[in-house]
Amino acid sequence: MTTTTRTPASTGAVGSAHTRLEGRDKVTGAARYAGEIPFADLAHGWLVLSTVARGRIRSVEDAPVLAMPGVLTVVHHGNAPRVDTDYVGMLGRPNPVIGLFQHDRVPFSGWPVALVVAETPEQAREAAEALAVRYDEEPHDVGFSAGRTDAYTPESNPMVQAETTKGDVAALLKESAVVVDEEYTTPEEHHHPMEPHAATARWDGGRLDVVDANQGSTWVAGELASLFSLDPASVRVRSEHVGGAFGSKGVGPHQVAAVMATTVLDRPVRVVLTRRQMFSLVGFRSPTAQRIRLGADADGRLHAFDHQAQSLTSTVHEFIESSAVLGRVMYDADAHHTVHRLVRLDVPTPSWMRAPGEAPGSFALESALDELAEKCGVDPITLRVRNEPDAGPVSGLPFSSRNLLACFEEGARRFGWADRDPRPGVRREGRWLLGTGTAAATYPSGVGPSTAAVTAETDGTFTVRINAADIGTGARTAMALVAADTLKVAPDRVRVRIADSDLGPAMIAGGSMGTRSWAWAVTLAADELVKRLALGGAIPPGGITTRSNTAEAVGALEKKERHSFGAQFAEVAVDVTTGEVRVRRLLGIFAAGTIVNPLTARSQFIGGMTWGLSMALHEEAIRDGATGGHVGADLAGYHFAAHADVPHIEADWVDDPVPGDPVGMKGIGEIGVVGVAAAIANAVWHATGERHRDLPIRPDRVLGAADAARRRAERGEPRA
Repeated sequence: MTTTTRTPASTGAVGSAHTRLEGRDKVTGAARYAGEIPFADLAHGWLVLSTVARGRIRSVEDAPVLAMPGVLTVVHHGNAPRVDTDYVGMLGRPNPVIGLFQHDRVPFSGWPVALVVAETPEQAREAAEALAVRYDEEPHDVGFSAGRTDAYTPESNPMVQAETTKGDVAALLKESAVVVDEEYTTPEEHHHPMEPHAATARWDGGRLDVVDANQGSTWVAGELASLFSLDPASVRVRSEHVGGAFGSKGVGPHQVAAVMATTVLDRPVRVVLTRRQMFSLVGFRSPTAQRIRLGADADGRLHAFDHQAQSLTSTVHEFIESSAVLGRVMYDADAHHTVHRLVRLDVPTPSWMRAPGEAPGSFALESALDELAEKCGVDPITLRVRNEPDAGPVSGLPFSSRNLLACFEEGARRFGWADRDPRPGVRREGRWLLGTGTAAATYPSGVGPSTAAVTAETDGTFTVRINAADIGTGARTAMALVAADTLKVAPDRVRVRIADSDLGPAMIAGGSMGTRSWAWAVTLAADELVKRLALGGAIPPGGITTRSNTAEAVGALEKKERHSFGAQFAEVAVDVTTGEVRVRRLLGIFAAGTIVNPLTARSQFIGGMTWGLSMALHEEAIRDGATGGHVGADLAGYHFAAHADVPHIEADWVDDPVPGDPVGMKGIGEIGVVGVAAAIANAVWHATGERHRDLPIRPDRVLGAADAARRRAERGEPRA
């Protein structure tokens, strides 16, 4: 089969607004999620989590629980099936938390120590709460701070290059006319989709069948096969509807627990995580402490760039919150240094959370750029224009396309930036101080190998089969539009089957790579089908099917810096009496290649920008140093933006052709978050004249900054 590629036309199906194919099913309740699908003879499992942050399990007193009504079994380290965690999976060595019940060690509060299985969820929960687990507790450490002397630079990590260096930063900082040297912090944050994590496992004709909510059935099936030493062909994972994921729905302990229990009981077993359990078991965004040092000439042109990012990791599995990667793409300098450092603590392992690295990194970096603009007396957009690189600042590779300046130009026009008074603290409406801010955004546009099949049916319709995951992004609809565009037919003649590992390997829905990866495979298969149909002849009863595999083409892709870009604008009002910050307006303009479906694309951008607002003003998970667990581990104690917090949000895009690219599409799922927190923080500075370098920007911090400013003014000192 040929691997000739083409860019889908900007007219036709691709580029036209189309409602979701499954939209009616979702709003009427016909769409069933992983925790709702019925099975005969279904049993229910309930995980029991550790109440200590470090130690050993002395005993699991399961005899009284086994005598309770409906209880079928209690699985723990003393009786659980053995699994193999010594393998390299899709994302490197797996997190040991999925190697459930293999030993008596407890590395953090909320570690799974047992699974109670019963006839009903209520019986399982009652028994799980009654299960007594005794521990030999050990001293623990969960305290993250910027000043930790035990932070280390990872030697190697399969996902992130820990450090990059070019030139002598220290020397050029000394020679720079203007220097910014500041520290910024972001707190622990959690990605909690509305649909909890759920999995049902059963043995069906010698095959392991798992119905799950995940971001990639190929991924989960492969990991379960490796973990349980099974033939990959004997594992099937389905995930038709997923109620949000944001990086959290990969391979987790609930799936493994369900497989263990169905193996022990030889009947279907479902395990659903509670909201509180999700705070411990599905990952989170690490807190960060970041130091930015910028050296520039009087006009703001960078000579020295240094971004040092510190985050935490667990004692059992290394994960880097890659906050320093943004500058490797955005800004060049004669001397350029970025580094990630980690602190090992007795906490769960962090994980990918929507816009991992770029979200907290952009807050620090884009705030520092604003501070540099202030010191130089240069407009923040002008400063970014003066520091626009011609190629990747670290890689030296050309950009596939980079239309960031077009985003700023269009955004500034729509936002009315030219009318902005640059002086801070001068605009007021009654008790409200008003300010505006901006920030740049970027996120990688990667691609992964995928397979697809397209069938011409005898009734004149077409069926697309690809193991994509629709996590709420409209993937089904996007693939229908891509196929229709290539086949030159109306979208309503295309059916799409997704989210079944039996359909063949495909890229996960993650890293803003899903649509780009799947569209390439669907386009190739549809192209081949068009050629077959052009030969003429009747379609046989089983239809005509063509298949594609992009693995070879992905491997041969020319090396370039491939990214989406954007410009974020914010207007805020700050109540000087209460410290309340209200975002009145958000505008995001993006350059993201070919937009497949404007309707769902705009929804993705707005959703990301809403999350950025929430990050700026609300989200902050607090750990109790005494217990190692969370304070308020629920959606009441963990604050996030509600409808009343969200203003009018505008999201749009500029033309962004990608010459020579096989599909012309870029990722959009995560870039909407990037830069929003910085734009809001910069707007708060413009409103009040006080910088906020710690998120979230809570009322007490606003009032504290105002009090500190008054004291400095009384002493004749400059603003912070």
